[in-house]
Amino acid sequence: MSTKNLYDDKAREKIKEIAKDVDYCMLVTNMDQKPLSAIPMATKDVDDHGAIWFLSKGDSEHNRNIEKDKDVQLLYSGTSEKEFLSVYGEAFIETNREVIKELYSKVDNAWFDGDNDPNITAIKVNPVEAYYWDNKDNKMVTMFKLSMAAVTGKNQDIGEKGKLNV
Repeated sequence: MSTKNLYDDKAREKIKEIAKDVDYCMLVTNMDQKPLSAIPMATKDVDDHGAIWFLSKGDSEHNRNIEKDKDVQLLYSGTSEKEFLSVYGEAFIETNREVIKELYSKVDNAWFDGDNDPNITAIKVNPVEAYYWDNKDNKMVTMFKLSMAAVTGKNQDIGEKGKLNV
């Protein structure tokens, strides 16, 4: 696996690409306490500045944790495409109804009583530091390369990894 660090626009593009492809991540809050508090979250948007957006219940434990400490970790694991993303960032609770309506879709009715639900908030995560692992090939090619590496003992280029400096 080759290392390719990305900067600025390219880093934001990579965050957006993987976060949108994988869609779900684990949002880790209350990182000073053990065990860590982690909850699955659906990515609603990644804006042009690289901020990652989610919808959340205002009275949730992770919202309370963010109000106490804005440091969070997002862990994306796209095992089918071998895409992985780790984002350390600062989270902010947003209650602006226009923002919430823009992020909301019919699928969200499973968790909320419509986009006017008084208990709905948005969470915005501004990345501070991020790392990615991204397979360049499809799963079959990757499996072949891994098999070749096992048989021959020679390194195979199976993708890229690197730091994302936003």
